[in-house]
Amino acid sequence: MRLTMYTDFSLRVLMYVGAKEKSQLSTIQEISTAYGISKNHLMKVTYELGKHGYIETIRGRGGGIRLALNPNEINIGKVVRKTEDDFYLVECFNCATNQCVITPVCKLRSILRDALEAYFAVLDAYTLQDLLVNKEQLGAILFMK
Repeated sequence: MRLTMYTDFSLRVLMYVGAKEKSQLSTIQEISTAYGISKNHLMKVTYELGKHGYIETIRGRGGGIRLALNPNEINIGKVVRKTEDDFYLVECFNCATNQCVITPVCKLRSILRDALEAYFAVLDAYTLQDLLVNKEQLGAILFMK
């Protein structure tokens, strides 16, 4: 299983804004500079994170973004589910396009489904708060650029 860059960037944005104090706003430019990520990519990511209710966007001069929820309310498994396009580890996971001839008798499908469920069980056990236990160290790296 490999996460898309979109999900990676989404998690990094949440970590960045979560590492700041609740009253402090972050800008897309700041985040772009800190991570060396395209501002255009981050605009799409922050828009979607806002639609999903993870971040709050304040428009206008002096505006920016901040967490809309407490870090302990942002479940990592849920974020990954919302930011990934699909979880078709193999062809047979997509019933609409599956053409594998051994699907009716294949045991690999159930093993991979169990593996995917285990993967999400681990992600579901963590929140953004767990990623911010070293908030000071994150801030020292991210905010000093």
